[in-house]
Amino acid sequence: MQAIIIATVAVGIIGLLMGLLLITVDKKFKVEVDEKEIAVREFLPGNNCGACGYAGCDAMASAIVHEEAPVNGCPVGGAAVAEKIAHIMGVEAEETEKMVAFVKCSGDCENAAARAHYVGISDCSSAVASGLSPWTCDYGCLGFGSCAAVCPFDAIHVENGVARVDRTKCRACGKCVAVCPKHLIEILPDKSPYAVRCSNRDRGAAVKKVCSAGCLACKLCEKQCESDAIHVENSVAHIDYEKCIGCGKCAEKCPVKVIKKRV
Repeated sequence: MQAIIIATVAVGIIGLLMGLLLITVDKKFKVEVDEKEIAVREFLPGNNCGACGYAGCDAMASAIVHEEAPVNGCPVGGAAVAEKIAHIMGVEAEETEKMVAFVKCSGDCENAAARAHYVGISDCSSAVASGLSPWTCDYGCLGFGSCAAVCPFDAIHVENGVARVDRTKCRACGKCVAVCPKHLIEILPDKSPYAVRCSNRDRGAAVKKVCSAGCLACKLCEKQCESDAIHVENSVAHIDYEKCIGCGKCAEKCPVKVIKKRV
């Protein structure tokens, strides 16, 4: 009986000492948490997409609090989140322009023909690595949906063989841009009325052979634009959205209608 009592007391003393040791260590190595940083983090969406340029939302919150990043630095949260964070930081939130992803390809099943039947991992990067080009256009969308698979907002889907973006859902996180092996996706201002839906860098007849809706590099769009907002570069028309006034003259003159009005 005496042995049991001694053992119990010994265990109790050891437990007490361990508790005191843990309290001492906690106080010595305690990391001070900035309450403002916690408040900012609560308003960030938590996607950890990296579109802000930081490793994740925790890193972004820390950067905002330490004035290393602007309060509107999160493109996913948008203006509403920026205003809430600005209130916490005691500053004014600058107006942010909504951006969305856009797929520069018109080579769907109606405009581009199949060259071969790819059998393998249903992934665009895997298809490119195989060396096989399923479609006649070597520059176009492969249609295996790698972009759709990484989109955290369900904003991009393959339709009729080509990826298409739902502007109402897109938050411009950039994940689809990063994963596309053909580099067909870019981030555009949401308010931009027109966009060139092609990435083929061939010219004229060579384009027509592989896609009936490809840019011919004819430069008729350049001649029509009074704002000097569209130019053919690397055999494909590109729009300067800082100059574009949305008149639509380039789209009207385009012989293959590859300059599309965004709806």
